[in-house]
Amino acid sequence: MQIFVGLGNPGAKYAGNRHNIGFMALDRIAADHGFGPWKAKFQAEIAEGVLGGEKVLLLKPQTFMNLSGQSVGEAMRFYKLEPEDVTVFHDELDLAPGKVRVKQAGGHAGHNGLRSIHQHITHDYQRVRLGIGHPGHKDKVSPYVLSDFAKADQDWLDDVLRGVADGAPDLAAGDAGKFMNAVALRTAPPRSSTSGPSAKAAETRAEAPASPAEDTRSPLQRLADKFR
Repeated sequence: MQIFVGLGNPGAKYAGNRHNIGFMALDRIAADHGFGPWKAKFQAEIAEGVLGGEKVLLLKPQTFMNLSGQSVGEAMRFYKLEPEDVTVFHDELDLAPGKVRVKQAGGHAGHNGLRSIHQHITHDYQRVRLGIGHPGHKDKVSPYVLSDFAKADQDWLDDVLRGVADGAPDLAAGDAGKFMNAVALRTAPPRSSTSGPSAKAAETRAEAPASPAEDTRSPLQRLADKFR
């Protein structure tokens, strides 16, 4: 069994905040993969389902960001899991908007939700870092993350969330590479082109002149035709 944790703050007031992209990711996974209804447990909203053949508990702490670790630790102890069985989806200031990275263990980089989880279950858990960009100055960070995504962000945000949901079974199965490929297919799909090598070859064939018809005249006829 695994626990997928989405970080955010509870309540309608915060629902569209950049800080809540972790909640948004879990909501999309639950919707796209037929998870059971959300219910209250472990100081969180939880939903149960299966991803990649693995039973997965989706968990959105309702303790507010700074105390997220309380909820995660309680659920982990209840199911007798290890930190390696936990994956946390969170906003990442140090990644450009729309960028996604998977990281195993490491520091919390000042993220209050991760700091709290460190305190309760150690740092040996997996993270899915969801880029939201940086406002440019540390004094602007708090109002930036606690503000809603702009309308201009909606397209890339939707692509990221869909990609995360597409790749969730691969992530649960332990294949971070396939997960990242699924995200990339949404956020940076391969371009279709009519000017590729095969298309150019076809164009060349179409433009090439037709071969001359075979000359079936006898040498004597050809010589005679020159003087006509």
